[in-house]
Amino acid sequence: MILLAIIPLLLVVALITLISLNQARDLGEHEIATFERNLISSKQQELRHYVELALTAIDHVYSAPGLPSDAAKAQVKAILQNLTYGDDGYFFVYDAEGVNLVHPIQPELVGRNLIDLADPNGDLIIQNLLRLASDGGGYHRYQWNKPSLGELEDKLSYVVQLPKWGWMLGTGLYLDDIGREVAKIRDQVSDNIRNTFLTVLAITSITVVVIVVIAIAFNLHEHRLADTRLRELASRSLQFQLSERRRFSRELHDGINQLMVSIKFRLELAQQRLHDHPDKAAEDLSKGQKVLNETIQEVRRISHDMRPTVLDDLGFEAGLNSLLEEFSLRTGIQVDLDVELQGRPLSEEVDITLYRVVQEALTNIERHADASRLSLRAYWRKAYFHLELTDNGCGFDDPRATDGIGISNMRERVELLGGRFVIDSQRGNGTYIQAELPMELYG
Repeated sequence: MILLAIIPLLLVVALITLISLNQARDLGEHEIATFERNLISSKQQELRHYVELALTAIDHVYSAPGLPSDAAKAQVKAILQNLTYGDDGYFFVYDAEGVNLVHPIQPELVGRNLIDLADPNGDLIIQNLLRLASDGGGYHRYQWNKPSLGELEDKLSYVVQLPKWGWMLGTGLYLDDIGREVAKIRDQVSDNIRNTFLTVLAITSITVVVIVVIAIAFNLHEHRLADTRLRELASRSLQFQLSERRRFSRELHDGINQLMVSIKFRLELAQQRLHDHPDKAAEDLSKGQKVLNETIQEVRRISHDMRPTVLDDLGFEAGLNSLLEEFSLRTGIQVDLDVELQGRPLSEEVDITLYRVVQEALTNIERHADASRLSLRAYWRKAYFHLELTDNGCGFDDPRATDGIGISNMRERVELLGGRFVIDSQRGNGTYIQAELPMELYG
């Protein structure tokens, strides 16, 4: 009763809370993304402005008509080498081959070919910057060492081309300040979401406590029902064991015992005829040997019924495969088998129970279903192991059919292990059987 009262409430509260938190999180991420885009946009405008200032600063040299090319290049390099701003702002220049020509902060790079330089993310920095410059200019984001920190940081650069010389001119701004601002806002959003969640949790906890206090009066009744069910289960378990013992006793008495009596009779008869009628004695020994072979086969059959050796030798999947192959060869029914154990072994109680369920189901299909095809699936789903068997036979719609000995045995085998057994059939639409076992107890 407590569960019936609490579970729907918890589900509704959890669903509403989940939807609200997801919406708040999505809205927060959207606002953060908008804020970040605006900051990036302002950085881009700032970079474009810096590059325009640099172009203005070198224009009188770059555009001078009578100045020799080498002299003009040297003057432009000198101007850009001394043109810095802020703590980490500078301009860089590369030629079309990727050779660094100007770098005020890292002069050791000047003269080096950096065409294959890549950041830790594999971004080919110089190649991408050269491509953007040749396309008319553009922005590129990558990681580069920040001089004031001596660490790699995200950097946004804007580059243009000096077409007369084939040079790439650019500058960049580090984005660690944007990262800090975004992280600060994200922390605020997370705090708001956490506070909302804690408020809902507190209200839900109070409600649950009230429901539990009200429902505690029904606890005694629930315990009585549980005790009754436990006694019924123990009684069914005992009845099942007694039934299995009686069946085993009948097998021994009606089968093996009779065969052993026949062997004894043949041996005694052969002993009596050994001297006077050796030919008949040999015939009796031969018949006795034949009966002995039948006895051996009967013992093997009973042993297999008690515990199929294929389960011990090859495992559950191979055992099912062998059982279904033999069934298909005997009946001509096409069988589809799909077993997904995912490397998780089944306990002895589980594999023998499921094996017997399949045996009983195949017996019913062979006798009553008039089917041409069946499929069997065995798979894990979270903490439960499922077995599903479906046939395309004639089916049935008589409720009394589910109370037969075969189906009752299948249901009892599964329920004795705390599992759930389901059978669904409609006349003309075949039959569906499912067994579900909780593997945290038996896996």
